Amino acid sequence: MGLRSFFDNIEPNFEKGGRYEKYYPIYEMIETILYTGKSVTKAAPHARSFVDMKRIMTYVVISTIPCILWAFYNTGLQTNIGLAELGDTSHVGWRIFVIKMLGVSLNPDSILGNMLHGMLYFMPIYIVTLVAGGICEVVFATVRGHEVNEGFLVSSMLFALTMPASAPLWQVALGIAFGVVIGKEVFGGTGKNFLNPALTGRAFLYFAYPANMSGDAIWTPVDGFSGATALGLSAARGIESLAIEGITWWDAFYGTIQGSLGETSTLACFVGLAFLLVTKIANYRMVVGCLGGMIGFSLLLNWIGSDTNPMFAMPWYWHLVLGSYAFGLCFMVTEPVSASHTNVGRYFYGALIGFMVVMIRVLNPAFPEGMMLAILFANMFAPLIDYFVVQANIKRRIARNA
Repeated sequence: MGLRSFFDNIEPNFEKGGRYEKYYPIYEMIETILYTGKSVTKAAPHARSFVDMKRIMTYVVISTIPCILWAFYNTGLQTNIGLAELGDTSHVGWRIFVIKMLGVSLNPDSILGNMLHGMLYFMPIYIVTLVAGGICEVVFATVRGHEVNEGFLVSSMLFALTMPASAPLWQVALGIAFGVVIGKEVFGGTGKNFLNPALTGRAFLYFAYPANMSGDAIWTPVDGFSGATALGLSAARGIESLAIEGITWWDAFYGTIQGSLGETSTLACFVGLAFLLVTKIANYRMVVGCLGGMIGFSLLLNWIGSDTNPMFAMPWYWHLVLGSYAFGLCFMVTEPVSASHTNVGRYFYGALIGFMVVMIRVLNPAFPEGMMLAILFANMFAPLIDYFVVQANIKRRIARNA
């Protein structure tokens, strides 16, 4: 008996009136992971595309692969550099044990050593994210009697990529649970939430446990090693300080700097964005708006200048590659559920994020980042933006036909 026949035989037990009716969401989740759903509209005029929610979410996960691979490499690179600089060979732990057991070098020049070391930091964070958030998803789906939505696969991946490698795993579990429950499920689940679940969980951790989510000691998971991010250095001493520290624009573009797991490489983010744009999963209008808002406000602040705030002098092309701007632009700004849904509104939505991220970075000295808060702020205004766009269209049509 084949796997397809096995599912067909047990399906009546999970359908309405069956013995395990209340567990149908779990059965449906497993079946649709392996096979295309049976309820697919194929005839006009109802079918506009054969790409269902599962395929869309799969494409988004595929688009994050460059960031995942770079998270492996750069996390391992920064960790191995930290170990080498401290010159301490007494560091122990299960990761070091595994690496030495496999006979892999901890030398920062070893690509394999960097990849393996970074993977041993990323995978536990992602597995905990997947399990903790998945449990929340399944519980809500079972209680409500609806399907387990594939959107969580995207939220879990994006959330994991925004975490620092040194994040405690129990905080990872708490953060994704908060994002899923408070950011999405309390509003009715996927498609009804107005906040990005991954960013909601990340913001909760930032404000609830700031010592583990910010500062100089969290980006390289080596005890006793401290190093500020490039954005933190710029906020403290100006963009010129990066050259003193040996950080070039190309270092920031490629991603060989400290930062969250998957956010350091602008190049990896742009590869993922290109895939999303080609497959038409992402809407280019939000990207254009976000870039326009960031570039325009950056140029304005450059022109105004400041004798006390070095961030006024940061050019737009540095804003582009520092912090989480590129990652947020490619994977968070383009998230369709919590963004504006009108074409004109998408430009304004993106521009608001671009404007806000620069304003937070430059005008708020206590928070050198800004992309996370800028996107969450725009999420709250997206329905209002769409409202004004629709009303403007209504007034224009009334005037045209008067």
